[in-house]
Amino acid sequence: MNDCSMTQNQPETPRIVIAIPLFNHGKTVRDVAIRALAVHDKVMVVDDGSTDGGADTLTGLDIRLVRHPMNRGKGTAIMTAAREARSMGMTHMVTIDADGQHDPDEFDRFAQTIQRNPSAILVGRRDFRGVSIPRGRRFGRAFSNFWLRAQTGRRIGDAQSGFRAYPLNVLERLKLREKGFTFEIEVLVKAAWAGVELVDVDVSVVYAPKGGYVSHFRMVGDNARLSLLNARLTTRAMMPWPHRKIEVSSSGQGRDKVSLLHPVRSLRSLMRGDNTPRRLAAAGALGVFLGALPLIAFHTVAILFSASFLRLNKIAAVAASQVCMPPLVPAMCIEIGYFLRHGRFLTEISLETLGYQGLERLYEWLLGSLILGPLLAAAMGGFIYLTASLIRYREEPVPPDGGGNPGR
Repeated sequence: MNDCSMTQNQPETPRIVIAIPLFNHGKTVRDVAIRALAVHDKVMVVDDGSTDGGADTLTGLDIRLVRHPMNRGKGTAIMTAAREARSMGMTHMVTIDADGQHDPDEFDRFAQTIQRNPSAILVGRRDFRGVSIPRGRRFGRAFSNFWLRAQTGRRIGDAQSGFRAYPLNVLERLKLREKGFTFEIEVLVKAAWAGVELVDVDVSVVYAPKGGYVSHFRMVGDNARLSLLNARLTTRAMMPWPHRKIEVSSSGQGRDKVSLLHPVRSLRSLMRGDNTPRRLAAAGALGVFLGALPLIAFHTVAILFSASFLRLNKIAAVAASQVCMPPLVPAMCIEIGYFLRHGRFLTEISLETLGYQGLERLYEWLLGSLILGPLLAAAMGGFIYLTASLIRYREEPVPPDGGGNPGR
């Protein structure tokens, strides 16, 4: 699939199917399917190799049933449903878990939101205010929400919710690797990287009493898979090269080329998509502030992680931080810190002052960076903002003369 923008033609009327991934929830799936049919006439169940006969309980219902001969994971079941939905002529798919925790009556909330945001992935934000919500679920949601924010800079209320709406053309264009339950985390992160909007939809949730809820989560193995996925996604999020877009502006393509030796050309290259002068200025200020701190050997990691978390341009942040490279800025910070401690500047440079007293110099570096860092960050941010604003002003197209006067 080419890295091109989604079609700019008039949006087609959404055609939606409800998809229910099923794996050994035979006691609840028929009720979920019946309630789904009550609110929508297009319902599909993907039986992912169940061994409890749950799919057989669906006999007589007007649904489309797709079977996997063996269990292949929830992510694979969702992608199977997406391919089947496309063959049915659908444009969107709303997924509902088969365990009965979601209320199919709330499907209309997704249908209405799809009308307003046809290119967005919609995620049901479950109401966890009830006392019956397991503590593990509360922690798991907060944990996943945090890492989604760290990896994409996006805020979302319930990254673990399975009650979702997917535009099929988004699923078809993303490069997804996960096959199991971790698919639902990966798809949100990669969709956000690709420029797809993530939208919360408030929904209710019902958990059966203790012992009545069937969970397939394996504490050791699945937590290990989730940790490995988060490590991989976080590492990629911190890399300074751009993510593959499936929905981009027409202002240009290609990687950003940035050099402190050519600031104007660099800013012109960076001002694409949502890289406004203000956001580029914030990225540059962040890079300089963190670059001034005594984060020896960890400057780049800290800058990339912080820029990703704040959804700022990582390339601009790292490039701006280079003004803080040794020896000038660290030496200035140490001098300021030394003056704060002793009322005079450090004039003796020797093995004693830089070697044996190294921990004291680090402390003084920290003190000085907390004063000099914000000043340099403000100066860098102001320079970037003014320069980028000037570039944007000069490159904006001049509106045509309404009076028909000839151009000057």
